[in-house]
Amino acid sequence: MRCLLALLALSTISVRMSAQATEKDLARAKRVLASTPLIDGHNDLAWAIRQSTTAPRDVAAYDLRKRTTGHTDLARLKAGMVGAQFWSVYIPGEVGDSGFARVQMEQIDIARRFIEMYPERFQWALTAAEIRSAFRKKKIGSLLGLEGGHAIENSLGTLRAYYDLGARYMTLTHNVTLDWADAAADSARHGGLTAFGKEVVREMNRLGMLVDLSHVSPGTMSDALDVTEAPVIFSHSNARALVDVPRNIPDSILKRLPANGGVAMMTFVTSFISGNAAAYEREENQALLPLRRQHGTDTAAFRAASEAWQATHPRPVVTIGNVADHIEHIRRVAGINHVGIGGDFDGISITIQGLEDVSKYPALFAELAHRGWSDGDMKKLAGENILRVLSRAEVVASKARRTRPASTRTISELDGASVR
Repeated sequence: MRCLLALLALSTISVRMSAQATEKDLARAKRVLASTPLIDGHNDLAWAIRQSTTAPRDVAAYDLRKRTTGHTDLARLKAGMVGAQFWSVYIPGEVGDSGFARVQMEQIDIARRFIEMYPERFQWALTAAEIRSAFRKKKIGSLLGLEGGHAIENSLGTLRAYYDLGARYMTLTHNVTLDWADAAADSARHGGLTAFGKEVVREMNRLGMLVDLSHVSPGTMSDALDVTEAPVIFSHSNARALVDVPRNIPDSILKRLPANGGVAMMTFVTSFISGNAAAYEREENQALLPLRRQHGTDTAAFRAASEAWQATHPRPVVTIGNVADHIEHIRRVAGINHVGIGGDFDGISITIQGLEDVSKYPALFAELAHRGWSDGDMKKLAGENILRVLSRAEVVASKARRTRPASTRTISELDGASVR
């Protein structure tokens, strides 16, 4: 009976990994992740803490030593073999009259405090060498990713201040087009980057802050690739050739990554991974649009209508295999040196079957092992590619700082616009 139960349990575990991956594949995946740091490009834990329904903004109350209500805690990070993390310090682009910088500083404060609260597991690691050092100590190298250039409020001085506080990438936009850059989810007012936007990219190169092209329009992607001296990243985006949504990366851009040296980091947003999931969301949004306009989304009436609609419209299942398909597409188009992982945990509500939280990364690598990936290629995907990008950005910054001072250019000077 015990043998039968063990076999049933083993079968259940294998199904959760993927339809095909085996325990042997999982064991090999874990050996790979024990030998090189798995570096995730995007986790929204800081925003989850801010939005906590029980103790908003209270870092101590959101105890990572216990199982949290979200996707991330210390035990699950260990099970997921996470070696380093860009902790996103996201703020909405629609904050309003209160300004962006105050909210951004609050989010940086939240992130810095939870990193410092768990020294047994987290370690500040703001360079490639420091990430490797943290990994040797079995700690999670921690650095910040600033999501949305609206946070700099058209100020290069503010950009530099964020870098000094630990931001090692900035997503040029979030969902809102800025005075100097077009977003993927908004109108393309500039055709890409303005003159000031290009100066932002140059100053990021001088600092050693990675230019993150997730969330931006194809025109902004192209302009940034034309201007940048350092490799770019997409901290959490997938392949538009497989799922045609604005947040994914066109093949025309992916083909430019080898010359640039950059990395596209796969995210686990179901509607970016599956065409069926994307179609489901469009249908749901259309069906609920009248209620949303009438009541807004944060009302009992809207929530009841949403639950009723979902009860009669089963959500499509998205699997680890779907994620692996995107990874392999980008590998084919851009090459093995230009792909990484950026899950977006705690920034998503619907999860992928088998990738429900930060403990599940080994299952994804088991799927790739089953598909015939070599240990060396899995190491590149896990972290070696992004470590190379960080190292190169550090070299570019060192040279740039010797040859040019901090930029004092303004948006009014370069674009003829008034600074907000």
